[in-house]
Amino acid sequence: MLSIDLGERRALVTGGGQGVGRGICHYLAQAGATVLVNDLVPERCDAVVEEIRSSGGQAEALAFDVTDYSAITAAVAQESGIDILVNNAGNAGNIGGFEMKNVVDEDPTDWVRFLKVNLEGVMLCTRAVLPGMIAAQEGRIITIISDSARKSEPRMAAYAAAKAGAAGFLRSVAAEVGRHNITVNCISLGTMRTPLTSEDLEETHPEVVEKMLKGYYIRRRGTPEDVAGLVAYLASPMASWLTGQTIPLNGGLNNAL
Repeated sequence: MLSIDLGERRALVTGGGQGVGRGICHYLAQAGATVLVNDLVPERCDAVVEEIRSSGGQAEALAFDVTDYSAITAAVAQESGIDILVNNAGNAGNIGGFEMKNVVDEDPTDWVRFLKVNLEGVMLCTRAVLPGMIAAQEGRIITIISDSARKSEPRMAAYAAAKAGAAGFLRSVAAEVGRHNITVNCISLGTMRTPLTSEDLEETHPEVVEKMLKGYYIRRRGTPEDVAGLVAYLASPMASWLTGQTIPLNGGLNNAL
């Protein structure tokens, strides 16, 4: 029976304090990794660390802002090597009542909130861990993007640009670091079911969910567990020859050869 063993690996998961990131943290810990749980909010890091430790796993809290390079490098420097980076922290702009708008109706200053976390944050965290991975001659970088980067959707231009930019950046990184046995891949997600996307939407607005899922072969929203298994595979030795790719994980939406 095949199983994923990430024992003696240290995995940094950004945005690991909730939603998809929390699910990834739990799965990697179950696979044996020591998980460095990052979040902008220290209390969320601490809560996930406690959950993992209570289940017998190994985890540490690592709170910092993924757009603050000094804070990132300081956090990375205090660790004894990072073998796996999961760039999961993101900003879809739908928190706190922010309204998605057509480009012509947007104030360009609003684009910064998307570009800073979804693109710059990915670039900075990747840059911070690469020297250690190159020295170790091995590493895994896995980045969560969105199908908005692959499929045109109205009122999401800045978000789509940031996610597509992250994928383009990482393809170039993959070409640069492959000779060091470092793999670099993206996972492109469809609509997810997390606390930030209203888990009870099926109950409160079933007609909205039905319309949303018409293009999905598997007619449900994704869950953190759906994502975590693929992340663990990409982090494992089984994926050592898979790099430079964007893998859709979306219930069949926006499929392609």
